[in-house]
Amino acid sequence: MASKLIAPSMLAADFGNLQRDTEMVNNSYADWFHIDVMDGHFVPNISYGMPVIAAIKKHATKPLDVHLMIEQPERYIEEFAKVGADIITVHYESTVHLHRTLRQIKDAGCKAGIVLNITTPLNVLEDILPECYMILLMSINPGFGGQKFEDITYKRIKNLRKMIDEQGLDTRIEIDGGVTDKNIEQLVAAGADTFVAGSHVFKSDNPTATIKTLKALANS
Repeated sequence: MASKLIAPSMLAADFGNLQRDTEMVNNSYADWFHIDVMDGHFVPNISYGMPVIAAIKKHATKPLDVHLMIEQPERYIEEFAKVGADIITVHYESTVHLHRTLRQIKDAGCKAGIVLNITTPLNVLEDILPECYMILLMSINPGFGGQKFEDITYKRIKNLRKMIDEQGLDTRIEIDGGVTDKNIEQLVAAGADTFVAGSHVFKSDNPTATIKTLKALANS
């Protein structure tokens, strides 16, 4: 399996000290920055947009993993690429022409992925998997940080890993929501390899040490 990656979610960072928290991630064992973009329509929350992402990119030394929780994401793909996205994931539920949107992401110079909400069946991915660098499985209902992990996610990871392996692909499986040092080993055992952690990292007493622990547990 691919190396296991940790992507701290900047939604949980201190926005009053964004440069400080960006540099903390730079100097940690983290692999990516996870950037949650919410529009208040697709999910019942609003986070941040292009100016904040550009500010993070200015100081970031690691890739930006941009998760678009917005309606009709195809309207803004080029803009997110221009401000620094390296990976862009869009919700299956948010766009009518998914194949076209994935191609649009790749044409903009980014790696492309699909996000599934916890009640969206995995079989919708069967024909589109070859277009995906990564599948992000939500393990909470999207929109707010700090939610409890939903246990159905383990079964979904196993079934998705089987689907990926049967097609002979190396598509990454990312998990977003409620990832902690208590469940990351079980998530790896199920078949996931990329982990978003927000509150667990930024609300800990020592975020750098917490990231190091997550990275070590994931790759143990």
